[in-house]
Amino acid sequence: MELQIGDRLSDETGEWEVIGRPYTAAGGKLAHARVQRVGQPASADVRTWGAHERIAVKRTASPPSAPRSNRC
Repeated sequence: MELQIGDRLSDETGEWEVIGRPYTAAGGKLAHARVQRVGQPASADVRTWGAHERIAVKRTASPPSAPRSNRC
């Protein structure tokens, strides 16, 4: 699954932003992600898709990376 925190997706109910790490269940056949409406933190929800389904996603920015060490 390539969905990441910060991705935005749209459906018939509006535009949503992924706020939690996506995960799969049922042997990898279902994909779940915690989402919220863009700009409305009180509207959090868990969305579920069949893992084979395609969804249109807008990637806003790359996720933050772990700090790097300067040790050689």
